Amino acid sequence: MHLSVVIPLYNEEKNIKPLTCDIISILDNINIKYEITLINDASLDDTLKEINTLKTKYPNLVNIINNSKNLGQSYSLISGIQLSKYNDVLTLDGDGQNDPKDIPNLIKKYSENKKVDFVGGIRKKRRDTYLKIISSKIANHIRKFILNDDCLDTGCSLKIFKKDIFLIFPKFKGLHRFLPALFKGYGFKTMFVEVNHRKRNYGSSNYGTFSRLIYGIVDIIRVLYYIKRFKNAKLHRKS
Repeated sequence: MHLSVVIPLYNEEKNIKPLTCDIISILDNINIKYEITLINDASLDDTLKEINTLKTKYPNLVNIINNSKNLGQSYSLISGIQLSKYNDVLTLDGDGQNDPKDIPNLIKKYSENKKVDFVGGIRKKRRDTYLKIISSKIANHIRKFILNDDCLDTGCSLKIFKKDIFLIFPKFKGLHRFLPALFKGYGFKTMFVEVNHRKRNYGSSNYGTFSRLIYGIVDIIRVLYYIKRFKNAKLHRKS
């Protein structure tokens, strides 16, 4: 298996070194060919300095993208995935809350199920503030009910999927939260596995609860439209 690991970063100067070292140690242990792409999303701290230092030490850290302005998580992921060399892509957050120890299990489930194009993590025990947990659960239930995407935790960034499928999806700011719905809505098979969730050791969350709620409502409507348009186009091609 050849794997491209893509990690977006915003103000994660103290988190990126231990996270990257953990990922490299784990992937070296399971003996697969891989590359790592780090995207600095116009951080205001020394994140770029840290990842440039890491690049001199680790040959598998092959790509560094430095956004000139803050583009957000989805567009950072898009640029990293477009640059990736391999078709199997693994993503995770740069804050260290996704546990790299879960990566081998995701790879195993993904590799064993040849018809599966997407495997997503489900955080079994959230290590976030009470407000963030409750708001996330409400948003997940609303989204799951409307989009029927089978996903209890679309906000977990630990995912593995096919690059060529990802690139056919429309690009928008909240894309990373709707990958399960888009993969399923476009007719591809998804799977979910429970993963660990760690507390954030340094820094603070970069995503506001209220703004995420507003954008989420708009994006649910947007995704419904995209899926319906895709299915209609598919029917027209068959007729």
